[in-house]
Amino acid sequence: MTQLSEHFKSSEFACHCGCGASDVSSELIDLLEDIRATIGHPIIINSGRRCQAHNVECGGKPRSQHLLGNAADIHVVGLSPKELATIIERKFKPGGMGVYATFVHVDVRPGPKARW
Repeated sequence: MTQLSEHFKSSEFACHCGCGASDVSSELIDLLEDIRATIGHPIIINSGRRCQAHNVECGGKPRSQHLLGNAADIHVVGLSPKELATIIERKFKPGGMGVYATFVHVDVRPGPKARW
């Protein structure tokens, strides 16, 4: 377990299959730290880095940003995914964001922003 930043450890991003993949981009960590500073509450990582096999197993897209260590599915206790997404959208425009029933997907993909 490596401390990646003030509030995040590599173990929080580890692939759920147990393969050991846990490397994530520094840009993702910076984004998550900025979001945390904005909301003032801990961010829980539901899913971070995924290996190819686990990504297929969980129904991830073939070119998922999780495979590159550029994405995290997150939630914050006390905020609905819609509320969290609204806060993120106001402050952070680039990258990708998807709002789901129980979490928000954020990523630091290059190029134009993507929303779903």
